[in-house]
Amino acid sequence: MSGPLPLGGGAVSADLSVRPAIAGDEEAITAIQLAAWGQSHAERLGPRVLAQLDAAAMTASWRVAITAPPGPGYRVLVACAGPRVVGLASVVPVPAQDAELGAGGLVLAFEVAPGDQRAGHGSRLLAAVVDLVRLDGGGHVQTWVLTDDEARIRFFSQAGLGPDGAMRSLTTATGPEGLQVREARWVALI
Repeated sequence: MSGPLPLGGGAVSADLSVRPAIAGDEEAITAIQLAAWGQSHAERLGPRVLAQLDAAAMTASWRVAITAPPGPGYRVLVACAGPRVVGLASVVPVPAQDAELGAGGLVLAFEVAPGDQRAGHGSRLLAAVVDLVRLDGGGHVQTWVLTDDEARIRFFSQAGLGPDGAMRSLTTATGPEGLQVREARWVALI
């Protein structure tokens, strides 16, 4: 090997990055979302609900979110390990009815592929989200977290977010009554 050695004692590190999603990323994003949900929500939602998820419809929705966002502040980001997409984050402006803290960003989707978790991808994604929300003039980020999702609670807590007391219940569209889940809103000033 000729030329200067890379920093870090000569060890070559993987190319780890976060970038805006581009057309063509939607299939990888859908695959990551489905795999992550299968890992983290299988017990909560059950195989019947997970089996009813429509990968083609999800991919089409991601394609629109990436290529035709509805306005400023609507973004999809991906975490990459080299050329491989390994994580995703989707952020939108905080809706007016939830803007007690003023302008901010609402993280709608945030996932890292199960085999790529605990490698810093989530932290890089969240840092990029915060940077973009700040550039848009926002002063806080918020997201909704299932009340029994211990891994996500641990991640967002360690990242500096915390519950603000707002709660909501969601019902899946399966079965006669559906499956009800509870979420807490987590917020951090930035």
